[in-house]
Amino acid sequence: MLQKLLIKNYAIIRQIELTPHAGLNTITGETGAGKSIIVGALSLLLGDRADSAVILHKNEKAIVEGHFAVDKNEALKIALAKEDIDVEDICIIRREISPAGKSRAFVNDTPVNLPLLATLTGYLVDLHRQFDHLNLEQDSFALDAIEAFGGNPALLLGYKAIYTAYTANAKQLQAKQDRLAQIQKESSYNQHLLEELAQAAFKHNEIEDAALQLKQLNHAEKLVALLQQSEYTLSGGDMPFLQDFKKNMQQLASVADILPAMGTIAGRMASVYEELKDINEELAKEKDKVSLDPEKADFLQQRVDLGYKLLKKHALSLTNDLIDLQHHLASSLQDATALQADIDALAKTIAKQQAELLSAGKALSAHRVAAAGEFEKHVNNLLPQVGMPNARFQVAHTSIAPTGTGTDAFTLLLDANKTNRFLPIAKAASGGEMSRLLLCIKSLTAQAVHLPTLIFDEVDTGISGEAARQVGHLLRQLATRHQVICITHQPQIAAKGMQHYYVYKAEDANGLHTQIKTLTGKDRIMAIAQMIGGENPSPAALSNAEELIGEKSKTLF
Repeated sequence: MLQKLLIKNYAIIRQIELTPHAGLNTITGETGAGKSIIVGALSLLLGDRADSAVILHKNEKAIVEGHFAVDKNEALKIALAKEDIDVEDICIIRREISPAGKSRAFVNDTPVNLPLLATLTGYLVDLHRQFDHLNLEQDSFALDAIEAFGGNPALLLGYKAIYTAYTANAKQLQAKQDRLAQIQKESSYNQHLLEELAQAAFKHNEIEDAALQLKQLNHAEKLVALLQQSEYTLSGGDMPFLQDFKKNMQQLASVADILPAMGTIAGRMASVYEELKDINEELAKEKDKVSLDPEKADFLQQRVDLGYKLLKKHALSLTNDLIDLQHHLASSLQDATALQADIDALAKTIAKQQAELLSAGKALSAHRVAAAGEFEKHVNNLLPQVGMPNARFQVAHTSIAPTGTGTDAFTLLLDANKTNRFLPIAKAASGGEMSRLLLCIKSLTAQAVHLPTLIFDEVDTGISGEAARQVGHLLRQLATRHQVICITHQPQIAAKGMQHYYVYKAEDANGLHTQIKTLTGKDRIMAIAQMIGGENPSPAALSNAEELIGEKSKTLF
């Protein structure tokens, strides 16, 4: 519930403050005084975009602030906690517009963006402005209205649970089918690639090893000559180096008792001698490895050529990459079989869920159609009371394929003049008629929608007399369950307010500005009498005003 509204430096409002009643609040005033400006300021709290042009004094910020009692609004508290915003019994919504045009929004002093602001205030206020009746043209509005009027939450939740599981599985099935189709599309070519790699039968690192061996074979004679020369130097000829080295080492060791340092040197030479012996043996082994076999060279050349060809074909670098590709292709072809089994199992599950979904949708639809009939009857009962005695309202139902909201589409139709020709609302009703029709609908659905505050901006357009009086009764009835704020030009509606505000223009040295005051007693009687009979109301107008204010609300349901 809106406890306080502060508007400062906005349009022609310097500063006003409202503390609305918990029931029906009516706002009246002369044309151009600023009534709709108040609604415009309120819309900023609900997430509308701001414009620096609305700033009255260009060197100051424009501020709109609303204080809402939310101690019983659990939905809002949950939403605030989810966004890490402080949860208090009083929720303060604030918008600031700087002279530079920058707009900021705060919820309990926490900065928020406009989409989040609109979401959060959606738990607090329903603002019915002129032309909001365009919502009536949307099929989703019809379904929402019927659900709010007589929906079955358990049926809807059950249906949605099945639909969610069904659509998730259907999405998974489509992904698997797409994957299988891709595999099958590529399977022939992939099978060829796999056979080609399998036939090549490369071992790990084979291409690289073969390339090295081939290089050695191509230089075999040179390598053998070099190794033989090295081996000859160490151990061949008449005076082999190793033999001379060993003899010299032994001679030095023999004089170690005379020259002790020679013992250390001889020891070091012994280590070198052993290392040289080992080198000599390794040279012999490497020489034996070098092949002069031309047939082996031909074989290696063929393997290297085949390897490089496949590496180039697949844009790879190493033998092991080809082996990995071979494994991947084999796995992919095997996946097709497993994937088909998954698809078959998933298709059976989906078929079962589809049957459950259609059954749940049928039960939900039956309940909705019954509720739509009752809804239609109640709206038709209200239409004469809002000045539409010749109008007939109808709800058309169509069965559709399952969606997230069910298997139903509803369209709101109207015959405005007893022609027996029902047309969509937008084609059959004037703006004023649609506005009153929307009021009838909201009066029926508001009890199911946990919105603390309903705001109506000139919902009485195009009516007067008894129709206006009945609209007043309707608003008063709404106010037994919600806080209602209504801007009106009709005395019959203004008189129904539990609190009556009057908006007017005041002038001082700084120019014109909007003011607002609460009307009580004789001031209220005079204001309503002036709405009836002009600036200088007659005694009859004054008496009529007293009668309107004293009239008790009638039950319409």
